[in-house]
Amino acid sequence: MQVTVLAGGYGGARMAHGFALEADRRAARSEELLELTVIGNTADDLEVHGLHVAPDLDTVMYTLAGLANVTTGWGVRDETWSASEMLERYSEPTWFRLGDRDLATHIVRTKRLSAGERLTTVTVALCAGLGIRSRLLPVTDGRLRTKIRTGDGWLEFQDYFVRRQHADDVHEVRFDGLSEVTATPEVLAAIGSADLIVVAPSNPFVSVAPVLEVSGVLAAVMANQNPVIGVSPIVGGAALRGPAAAMMRTQGYEATSTGVAAFYAERYPGLLDVLALDTADADQAEPVRRAGIRPLVTPTVMYEEQDRRALAVALLEAATRNMPE
Repeated sequence: MQVTVLAGGYGGARMAHGFALEADRRAARSEELLELTVIGNTADDLEVHGLHVAPDLDTVMYTLAGLANVTTGWGVRDETWSASEMLERYSEPTWFRLGDRDLATHIVRTKRLSAGERLTTVTVALCAGLGIRSRLLPVTDGRLRTKIRTGDGWLEFQDYFVRRQHADDVHEVRFDGLSEVTATPEVLAAIGSADLIVVAPSNPFVSVAPVLEVSGVLAAVMANQNPVIGVSPIVGGAALRGPAAAMMRTQGYEATSTGVAAFYAERYPGLLDVLALDTADADQAEPVRRAGIRPLVTPTVMYEEQDRRALAVALLEAATRNMPE
């Protein structure tokens, strides 16, 4: 069973971890193997202190490695901050803080990219160094950057998200470099061979869209005849973390699972076969169905490891029921 997850950071990392846990359980019991590939958003990447930082890729990587800081939702647990404190003494901006162990990741990535390696091969090497058995692939090796238009004009994504604490209303989103980048061969192969494609419960506008809209990705997903299941990032009218709910409203959608279904049905018609929505939103199953997407009502909140694996199992079971004959 080959599963490919399209992922942003927080929600994508937890969804990927659920499948990785189920893959480990199956391997330990000599059951049908589950192979996991995670395709990560790179439009959040930025340069900090001359280093290439890939926040969404790293959140997935640290989560799969068991190193993630579950309190903050980003970075490494039990982190220290000596380098950041020294940078502050030198009057360097530190609103985007890099912990000491996290810093090592960015140093290695930047060094290898500067030597001419692809972001794909660098990411694979970093994951190998952390003992990760699943595959994590950046959606593209090219330079893609999210820009956010607020009342103060266009902002770099991390300026909006971190420095300004995503407090601004978002009027428009664009992806600079989109016309010049393409999906990697590894990404297209992972989509083409997938028995199940999962659109993680990541922000539809700034985490999922920059993956789907990279040249080649959407066409490859649509060409795959196996199930595509999305997971709503909205539970009870709110996002578990981040600005997804507020962004839904400013972009003209309800901040509900019904609104999520409407977004995908309008922007990417025919993409989702199934949308998983939390049991708290069971009353929205019929409106989701009316959007042309089959609803799957199941617990989707993934605070604990058992929650993550349980959701992965629910999606695998739904995929089996929706497999083409």
